[in-house]
Amino acid sequence: MHAVAVPVATMWSTPSADEVVTQVLLGDPVIVDAAGADGWSRVIAPNQPAPSLDPRGYPGWLRTADLGSASDGAGGSIVDALFTDLRDAPSGAVALAGVPLGTPLAPAGTALAPAGSPVGDWLPVRVPGRDGTLWAPAADVRPAPTAPPASATAALEVARRLVGVPYVWGGLSPAGIDCSGLVHLAWRRLGVLLPRDAHEQAEAVEPVPLGEERPGDLYFFARPGRRIHHVGFVVGPGRMLHACGEARRVVEEPPTPSRSETLTAAGRVRLRAV
Repeated sequence: MHAVAVPVATMWSTPSADEVVTQVLLGDPVIVDAAGADGWSRVIAPNQPAPSLDPRGYPGWLRTADLGSASDGAGGSIVDALFTDLRDAPSGAVALAGVPLGTPLAPAGTALAPAGSPVGDWLPVRVPGRDGTLWAPAADVRPAPTAPPASATAALEVARRLVGVPYVWGGLSPAGIDCSGLVHLAWRRLGVLLPRDAHEQAEAVEPVPLGEERPGDLYFFARPGRRIHHVGFVVGPGRMLHACGEARRVVEEPPTPSRSETLTAAGRVRLRAV
C-alpha cells in the first residue's frame, strides 16, 4: 500500500485532461493500479468511497512523486487546526508546511516518550516519504476518533470553521473545497467516511422528510430529471452552510430562491445510539 507524501495532492481524471476529480491528504492510503513512465500513477483512494465509480474507492491519477510508502500505525492522531506545520525538531525548522485539517498522523516513539505521547508542547509523528521523526504542535492535533460523535451538530461545527474558504472544484482542504468535499471533510475529521460525491452521499444517509430536518442534517439539490448535484449542511430553519459555487466560498445563508427550487431531499448521517 502506498500513501500520500505531500500535504495535499490533486487527483485528475487523466494525466492529459484538465479535470480535477478530488484531492487526497498527507498519509491517506492509496492503491496504485498502474505506475507509468511519464511520472503519473493510476490510483484508488479507499478513504473516499465512490461506489458507482469503483467499489474500492475514488479513482483517478496522481503524480507519482506525491506518493510514498504507507506508515505503520497511521492515524494515531489527526490534525484539528485548519493548517499546521511539521518541524524537524521541537520548535525547530519547518520540514513540511501547510498540513491541513483532517490529516492522519502516525505516532512516532522517541527516547523521551513512547509512541503517541507528547514531549512538552510537541507530538512526535511519522509521515510517508520521510525518514525519521517530525514534530507537530500538540495544540493542533487530537487523538484520531475511534467512534462516531453523539450528534451530527459536531460535523456542522467542524464545517463552520471553514466559512470563508474559497470554493474550488474537487477541493478537499481549507485551501479550497467544493460542496461535497466540505461534507466529506467535516465528517472525516470525526471518524466517519462518507462518499466523496453529493449524489452518493445522498444514497448513504437516512432520508429525512423535508420539514423534519435538524441542525447537522444534509440538504440535497437536483434539477428536474437530473441526479443530485449539490449538498449542504442544515443550520436551522431557513438556513444552510455550504461551499457555494456562485459565492465562490463557503457560506452560511438562507437558500436563494433559485437554490430552493432545486431542494430535493434531506438526509441524516447514521450514528451510534446516544
